[in-house]
Order: sequence, then structure tokens, then C-alpha cells
Amino acid sequence: MSLIESSRHGPVAVLTLNNPPANAYSHEMHLELDAAILAARFDEDVHVIVLTGAGDKFFCAGADIAMLETVTPAFKFNFCLHANETLQRLEQTPKLVIAALNGHTVGGGLEVALAADLRWARAGSGKLGLPEVKLGVLPGTGGTVRLSRLVGRARAIELMVDGVNMSFDDAQALGLVNAILPAEGFLDAVIEKAGAYCPPRGASLAAGLIKRSVVSGLEMSVDGHLALERELQQRLFDSHDAREGFNAFNEKRAPSFEGR
Repeated sequence: MSLIESSRHGPVAVLTLNNPPANAYSHEMHLELDAAILAARFDEDVHVIVLTGAGDKFFCAGADIAMLETVTPAFKFNFCLHANETLQRLEQTPKLVIAALNGHTVGGGLEVALAADLRWARAGSGKLGLPEVKLGVLPGTGGTVRLSRLVGRARAIELMVDGVNMSFDDAQALGLVNAILPAEGFLDAVIEKAGAYCPPRGASLAAGLIKRSVVSGLEMSVDGHLALERELQQRLFDSHDAREGFNAFNEKRAPSFEGR
């Protein structure tokens, strides 16, 4: 059984975490996820990546705790290191990544979702949170890093030390979830909505470089971030899509982007 199922829906690649019943991840799953991310990155016909979970109860419940109880401390360290590298690869891929939260998204599952650019949740389908403190550990796959950048230091600390799982509605109010979509036909709706960021309607090249400027630039000085922004803008000025966008504006018509 493949732990990551990959499917294509036109320009949208869907990567599904597939380890019932809770889609908990192992080192083997991260190896497959790593390979799937690279394949989608190099595929010039893929313009948006959607990450979701198999079934309708869990997006992902985090790491396989039973596995962690049986391995050595050295393995645990390398397991966490590789998980971090995999999620950084997802975060650094210059294509829009959407986490489609089809069910409970807790612990390491939320850490996976936080590495995506947008999080769209299935209405009424689960809880979201980082409850690792209740196991006597911290969220060690980027949770303390990405949550604090997303909601601010004090709120992030509060959420993690309380270890409380919240509804998707409450998560949306905090900015952890960008949109809540109807439960019926959820994944189809996600794919359709994601298509708006793809050619010909969406300028996916510009969207990918907006992402790169934000993700990389936030780790730089303001001057460095501005320099990166200028370089990425120049790349876009030289692109087919920019020429099409300006021409369409002047000709008072809808642009037809190609993602190049």
C-alpha cells in the first residue's frame, strides 16, 4: 500500500496521506511524501499542490506514537530531522500549496498543514491543535516555529502550553484556517477552488513567486527582503504571463495565463 497517493486533476496535483485509520506518519511516509513533492515541483504541468488525508475522519493525527516507543533516541532525532526537511521542501516549492483539512488535524498533522500556504477545512469534520505538551514533549516538526509566525508569540505559546484542540471555526477566527468549505463534495470543491490559481485564469508563476518572496523574505532583513522582491519582480516582468496581463488590461479583456 502506498502511504502517499498522488493524483492529477488537470493542473492540480493532489497528494493524499494514506495510513488509516488516523493517517499517522512514519519515516516511510515522509520518504514517499518527499518524493511526491519533488515530482510535483518538477512537473511543469502542475501549478497547484493540494495535500489532504484519506477518508473523512482524519487529515493527519501526527507521528505514529507506537512506532516512536520502539525506536532508539538516535532514530527519533533523525526521524524529526528528515520530517523537518520534507516540510521545508514543501514550503520552499515555488507553487501554491493548499492543505485540504478533511478531518481531525492535530499534533504533527497540524505541523504538516502549517507548512502549506493555505488551509481549507471541511465544515464540521474535526478538531485542530498542537496537544504535544500532554505527552510531555513539544511540537517538534516545525510547530513552535510556524505557529508563532502565523498567530504571534503570546497566542502561540498559549495554544501550545494549553494543548487544547479547537474547532475549525475557532481556528478560522485565529487565522489558522483560511476557508471552510461544505462537507458534501469537499475535495471536489477544493480542486475547483484551487483551479482559480491555475492557468488560464490564474497567474500561477506570479503566485509561486509571491509565495517565495514571503516565505524566504520573512527570514531576511527588510533591505534583503526588498532586494529579493525586486529580483523576483524582474523575473516576472520578463515572463509571458506579465506581457499577457498588461496586454489584456490595455485591451480590456480577461487575460489567458500560461504559467510561464
